[in-house]
Amino acid sequence: MTTAADDLTTLGHRIRHYRTERGLTLDSLGQAVDAAPSLLSLVENGKREPRLSLLQRLADELGVHLADLLSTEPPNSRAAIEIELARVQRGSLYRSLGLPEVKPTRGTPTGTLEVLVGLHRELARRASEAIATPEEARRANTELREHMRTLNNYLPDIEQLAEERVKAAGHTSGALTHREVSVMAEQLGFKLIYVGDLPHSARSVTDLENRRIYLPPASIPGGHGLRSMALQAMAHRLLGHERPSSYAEFLRQRLEINYFAASCLMPRGAAVAFLADAKRERDLAVEDFRDAFGTTHESAALRLTNLATSHLDMPLHFLRVGGDGALHKGYENDGLQLPTDVTGAIEGQLVCRHWLARSAFTHTNRTTELYQYTDTPAGTYWCATQTGTGTDDEFSITIGVPFAQAKWFRGRETTVRATSTCPDAACCRRPTTDLTERWEAKSWPSARLHAHILAPLPSGTFPGVDDSEVYAFLDAHAEAG
Repeated sequence: MTTAADDLTTLGHRIRHYRTERGLTLDSLGQAVDAAPSLLSLVENGKREPRLSLLQRLADELGVHLADLLSTEPPNSRAAIEIELARVQRGSLYRSLGLPEVKPTRGTPTGTLEVLVGLHRELARRASEAIATPEEARRANTELREHMRTLNNYLPDIEQLAEERVKAAGHTSGALTHREVSVMAEQLGFKLIYVGDLPHSARSVTDLENRRIYLPPASIPGGHGLRSMALQAMAHRLLGHERPSSYAEFLRQRLEINYFAASCLMPRGAAVAFLADAKRERDLAVEDFRDAFGTTHESAALRLTNLATSHLDMPLHFLRVGGDGALHKGYENDGLQLPTDVTGAIEGQLVCRHWLARSAFTHTNRTTELYQYTDTPAGTYWCATQTGTGTDDEFSITIGVPFAQAKWFRGRETTVRATSTCPDAACCRRPTTDLTERWEAKSWPSARLHAHILAPLPSGTFPGVDDSEVYAFLDAHAEAG
């Protein structure tokens, strides 16, 4: 899977290839296209994205079509190996080794570069063997997350659909009510039925023949859970979903129904107006957004990722981290380097101990949001973190932004500051030399087995759902109905 950085690197190589083929220096080419040689050097090294007008002048001067410059194919085998080396050195697997970056020069033998790339390919292959069981799901989830990143986590068609359905149900302002959700179901031709014997493997069950949506009888305080589950069930019908034919399709559908539910509970027009007002007052806060629309803190934080970039001109990141420091969910379009495995997946990776998303668990007072500035290799970030307790474990929810964006948020005046150099292992994962020498040969911890690691990937059209239980449930309720 190529990235924007790969495309820039390839573009630079193609420009250099055509320039040297024609015997031009950076100075002579720069003079011909009215551009500084230093700028052209940055472009050729993949460090600067040129304007389209400059690209057109370059193509004209080099005697090639613009499409030739923009091709994603390396111009020759040497360029291909240099591009691959640059890509692997940007990856988390190479960075975790703590090795210096190799920058090829004209005098670097091609054979040397081939050896370096070959070693990394083998390293990646061996690392991949350890995650073979859930590999398909993890790769599909990573591809979906990367795709949503290119869209700034924003789906305008679903936004529009949600606004239309909410308005048609008579909703005008405030939190979406249970009654309004029921009206939305009725307008779709369905009836919401709350039962105490819902199959344990399903959050809801839709009877397409009798036009019923079965839901559990109780929910978390405030009722967000029931409203969201009903909206998700309706979303399958409104979005025209077919039975998923692959795990990737299942994940895409799940993302879309969650997006639709959030867009109904926090409609775009009202949500953007609320957030824009708060930004003008320099008082943005997830907890206010949450309370205004009657949702959970996590839902409000995730919804902010949908709207902040497209409507508030603000890049940001979101993290849900477990009490053990493992990343459960994550999104970023602000350059924060999330921990990843060799496939690019972030789920289950430990975040830096110095990030507030993890250090928040050490605080005794967790009743309100905590704030922190963190200096990282990618820049300085401000974040707000709220902790909570789920059915299985405690967790933290974090929203963060680059330093320049902190001025819009409540809590920006915090004096709490930390430094993180992750993914450098010396930051927080590797013990100090003194401690290692003191205890390495004198310790033997008993490791806790994480049983889910050994579990196979859930099977079935709807992974993890017990079809026998669901069909028996539907049959029983159809006869009783």
